[in-house]
Amino acid sequence: SASSASSASSASSSNARTGTSTVDLRSDTLTAPSPEMLQSVLTAPTGDDVFGEDPTVLELEEYAANLFGKEKGLYVPSGTMANLVAIMGHCHNRASEMIIGANSHICLWE
Repeated sequence: SASSASSASSASSSNARTGTSTVDLRSDTLTAPSPEMLQSVLTAPTGDDVFGEDPTVLELEEYAANLFGKEKGLYVPSGTMANLVAIMGHCHNRASEMIIGANSHICLWE
């Protein structure tokens, strides 16, 4: 949950003026899970996401869709996979080309 995530030690910060907190999710090496986060992982209901049967993933996708005012959400387990989905949304055929910057993340790290 968001409250569990915000207690994720050094990777989070709070803003006393607004009462909000920020969690740095750039990398799993920056965010150490709290005991509550670990317990959530251990007790979360699971299913086969390939067949749309994982209630936790379905709930997360619905939450994200509602948050951004979209019809559907899509969970992908890594930034690399998210980048590939974004690229394939624009480059529909094999041998498609795209123009990217020489210092872009995709050029340097993907």
